[in-house]
Amino acid sequence: MFKFSSSVFSALVLSAVAASAYDPTRNDNLVVYWGQNSYGATHGSDTPNWQQTISNYCQDTCIDVIPIAFVDSFSGGIPDLNLGNTCDDNGVTGTCASMAAGIQACQEMGKIVTLSLGGGGTTTARFATTTDATNFATTIWNSFLGGSGAHRPFGSVILDGVDLDIESGTNLGYAAFATQIRSLWSGASKPYYLSAAPQCPFPDAWVGNALDTVWFDSVYIQFYNNFWQAFRPEIVPLFCAASHLFAKMNSPIYQGWNYATDWLPHLFANPNVKLFIGAPASTTAANPGEYVSASTLGSIALASRALNPSRFGGVMLWDASQAYANGRFDTQIKNIISARTGCGAGGNSGGDCAQTYTVVSGDTCSGIETKTGVSDTQLHTLNPAINSGCTNLEIGQILCLEAGTGGDSGCTQTYTVVSGDTCSGIEATTGVSDTQLHALNPAINSGCTNLSVGQILCLSGGGGGCTQTYTVVSGDTCSSIERTTGVSDTQLHAMNPAINSGCTNLSVGQTLCV
Repeated sequence: MFKFSSSVFSALVLSAVAASAYDPTRNDNLVVYWGQNSYGATHGSDTPNWQQTISNYCQDTCIDVIPIAFVDSFSGGIPDLNLGNTCDDNGVTGTCASMAAGIQACQEMGKIVTLSLGGGGTTTARFATTTDATNFATTIWNSFLGGSGAHRPFGSVILDGVDLDIESGTNLGYAAFATQIRSLWSGASKPYYLSAAPQCPFPDAWVGNALDTVWFDSVYIQFYNNFWQAFRPEIVPLFCAASHLFAKMNSPIYQGWNYATDWLPHLFANPNVKLFIGAPASTTAANPGEYVSASTLGSIALASRALNPSRFGGVMLWDASQAYANGRFDTQIKNIISARTGCGAGGNSGGDCAQTYTVVSGDTCSGIETKTGVSDTQLHTLNPAINSGCTNLEIGQILCLEAGTGGDSGCTQTYTVVSGDTCSGIEATTGVSDTQLHALNPAINSGCTNLSVGQILCLSGGGGGCTQTYTVVSGDTCSSIERTTGVSDTQLHAMNPAINSGCTNLSVGQTLCV
């Protein structure tokens, strides 16, 4: 995985979805790394699609796990946090405190947010001795997890675990680090998770020994950044990049597909550790030739899961910025692998569809509409990931045809984008505020440069999943409502995006979702 640094920071409005707690036992979880602005590193002029704030990627049910990448230097025992275009922290001072609210918002929406150590391109993510590794685990515990330290880059926010993405140096110390970090959170009041992101050549040169000796919960196998292995048979006899897996997996004995021949049958310290297929989220997220389409990656994932469903964890993508810029690649993958109904910003993100349809070869929007009897407006409203030309359908994609009682988008008024439209123009025409427009349609990027003719936008409603409401009375403030109802300030604003940041626009009789 790659690192990138810049000073540009941008934010999107957080919109509400029904939160469900992360379930580590599922085999359709989606892990997406965040922090390095990988898209920005390869598309310097396309700033509207650069990495957004972490909360932007928690607005729907698609992503389950977000590893924050990376603490890319710790050879001196001090965690140096490099988060691309967002912030940095050298272990003593930093600029990442503002991330606390976003991390907490993601956690409140059922995601787990972990801290990833290492990353590609670093030469200072290594330990000199096992004692250094043990001590560093204590530092991480006190700085980011449930301990207490003089310097906490994210303030009082407690992350949900640690990920080891080690790609250089030696294997010295990682088993000791993992042992100590597990010891520190043993018996804690909240669950913590330990994961690793090894390269696909087996066994991994850096964390292979740790996986064999310490209990890890998940393994995100990187089936990318290994293209050169095809020309190094003396190192890896069988090529393992994702772009070559699809052909190999059709062999009756899965010859050359090392997920099946090496990773799955191996006895790790945790014999039931969840294995994930890791892949680049776009053509520029890894080496040339290693990216595969969503339908191909979905096929690889489903075939992997079929070998042993209880050992399969899901899919890991690098990274969030690349996935969002690539037509919400994360949404496409989640909808293929998920046993639940479709995910996606806006529309039926909660997975509560009364009727669904699975895309097959040759399907078009008009064909699906003819077969199912839904209108074109209905199909696009319930499935906002479909573009205006309906050119991005994927085989295996699950579409919502009829919203369930709790999963309706709740839109009481819509607007169809026409040629020449801009966000400001739509707002002037319809009377909605910029905050409302982005909150109800989180697929619109911060620069409003990705509107498409025929796109259906939600202008009002959008709260169809609200199961409890509160009516504002005279004298109410946000803080008093929060005390009365028990919701947090983050939750109140997320579920009611019309409330401004100062909470000065409440009105008597206004109905809020709580």
